Amino acid sequence: MITFFTSESVAAGHPDKICDQVSDAIVDRALAVDPKSRVAVETLVTVNRAVLAGEVTCPKKLNYSEIASNVIKHLGYTKNIYNFSYASPISVYIHEQSPDIAQGVDTGGAGDQGMMFGFAVDETPELMPLPIILAHRLVERMDKMRESKKLPYLRPDGKSEVKVAYENGRPKNIESVVLAVPHDPKISPSEVKQGLIDLVIEPVLVKYKMKLPDGKNIILNGTGKWDIGGPASDTGVTGRKIIVDTYGAMGRHGGGCFSGKDPTKVDRSGAYACRYLAKNIVAAGLARRCEVRVAYVIGQREPLDRAITCFGTEKKPLSQIADYAAELLDLSVPGILEGLRLRRPIYQKTAAYGHFGRDSFPWEKIVS
Repeated sequence: MITFFTSESVAAGHPDKICDQVSDAIVDRALAVDPKSRVAVETLVTVNRAVLAGEVTCPKKLNYSEIASNVIKHLGYTKNIYNFSYASPISVYIHEQSPDIAQGVDTGGAGDQGMMFGFAVDETPELMPLPIILAHRLVERMDKMRESKKLPYLRPDGKSEVKVAYENGRPKNIESVVLAVPHDPKISPSEVKQGLIDLVIEPVLVKYKMKLPDGKNIILNGTGKWDIGGPASDTGVTGRKIIVDTYGAMGRHGGGCFSGKDPTKVDRSGAYACRYLAKNIVAAGLARRCEVRVAYVIGQREPLDRAITCFGTEKKPLSQIADYAAELLDLSVPGILEGLRLRRPIYQKTAAYGHFGRDSFPWEKIVS
């Protein structure tokens, strides 16, 4: 039986991802000062304007405008033609964390309530769904081709979308690839498309042992024209790409975003813990597909609820798999923070190209 699944990703210069990276740069700066800093920051970007708001408790005063400006500059927003740049005005509305929340977190409790999920499947080396991994790798390579000037006519911003055909639940072929990227209008769309096929799409698909789809199923800029991207075209806000950040909709999501939050916020750390357990269960050969679920109450250390589902792919009894997971990681809030060493400035890099599927993060480590 043939079925299809589609996932998307966005470039690092996408407006929402600008916001995620600015917010996580503030998290990293605060944690570098004090590992117990508390951060919950939102960023908004629009035409020639950035706005920062939220709560930060840190023993050192941070220069929020400078942090944001540096991120925006690094992402390539350096030209007036974009109507948004690192020199655009930045408004800051940041205060300290509420003492009502702090009193529960100070004793090791969760910084918020909610449900979190982690997912893993054995269809890629990263133990991630193939559609989202391909979507991430496409925009990541597209950004690299722009930054290295191998495709110098590309501009910041961009999106990808990959449709994968599955046969009996396993990836069979790539049905279609969609890329959207602003570019210098002096370069014809056909030249841009061929450059992307040669330097972006084909190298990524070859790495994952997949063939290019038919030419008609490779689509560039669906409207046919895109000159200026970024916040001048589309207002961005922190936390609006939660499906891009996770499993491309193949795994469930509890609803809370990750970026801009210190790790006491279980929206973030709980989801990382669940991914760690799910990935290790699949890596150990206990199941081909696994989802781990937890739920927390603000101010409480232990999860209110926890469960493991393997969708009928388990090779051992679920009770044995649950025992294995319990040995891997203590799911109390302090247990997650200490077990995965999350009180470190490691978060800005998570805020583009997905939080999962890259070995540089502690929740991606496989136990030997």
